[in-house]
Amino acid sequence: MSGERIHHLSEAIYQRLLESKSFSEYEMAFRSATGLPMRIVQADPNSWHLTEHRDNQSKFCEQLNLCEAACKACIKVNRDLMHKSAIKGPTSCDCFAGLSATSIPVYAGTMVVGYLKTGQVFQKPPTREGFAEAMNQLDGEIFSEAQLKTLKKAYLETSVVSPERYQSMVTLLDHFARELSAQAEKLAIAANEEEPVSISKAREYIHSQLDESITLPQAARVAGMSESHFCRQFKLATGMTLTEYVNYARILWAKKELLKPNARISEVAFMVGFQSLSQFNRCFAKFHGGSPSQYRDEVSALPTSSKVAS
Repeated sequence: MSGERIHHLSEAIYQRLLESKSFSEYEMAFRSATGLPMRIVQADPNSWHLTEHRDNQSKFCEQLNLCEAACKACIKVNRDLMHKSAIKGPTSCDCFAGLSATSIPVYAGTMVVGYLKTGQVFQKPPTREGFAEAMNQLDGEIFSEAQLKTLKKAYLETSVVSPERYQSMVTLLDHFARELSAQAEKLAIAANEEEPVSISKAREYIHSQLDESITLPQAARVAGMSESHFCRQFKLATGMTLTEYVNYARILWAKKELLKPNARISEVAFMVGFQSLSQFNRCFAKFHGGSPSQYRDEVSALPTSSKVAS
């Protein structure tokens, strides 16, 4: 499947989820039960903006987004947060102003189609000193005296939620994200008219056997096709040869395992089905654009205040 087609498919699935009855009902219930804002944003990090007023949304955050410089700071926090949650799953952090923010990816298979977002609350009472520190990080001189007065009032009136209660809310949202992911997967399968049922069966088989040797005769037999016909149909549906697809799926698995602090790169390579470390490194570079160790450095360079929500 070409990159352009994947992008269009992701956009179409996101739009269907956004307009679905289940999302609308859960959004209303979550806001009413928790008092927190909730929204779903596209997988494209450039799409993150607070472009409209929403129920339970922080007035402080809304006011900040009226200022271009402040908006850039908010966007950077959320880009980093979404990037990390795409790798690690449900992730929470404190923004530069001390407000909590959470991002939970919604998947269609291995493709991230969007993120559920919540937060914009404090987990400890806001203070005047905290407001002054936040403004210093933004260069408070960009605001007029009237703007600072409005921002300070909104900051000090922002809701406070205990860490335990906030984590419970994140857990609820995580369960809904899994339901949306299952719905997105069904939409992806329905939308992918080029993929016959036989190819879907072969892909399911591949993902269940990634740590084992996967041969062309085995995959073709599962699909119920001759080897030559299977090769043509598989490439047409996925945009990859069987070998490329297997290695791609193994790299996706490896990226999750590499986030475990005690996991050795060589152990991960063999765990996910590669026969040698050199083969693993070559494939990792092909599909990720760097080495496994560079990938770890990239993740560790993300904001240190971020943490995976358990």
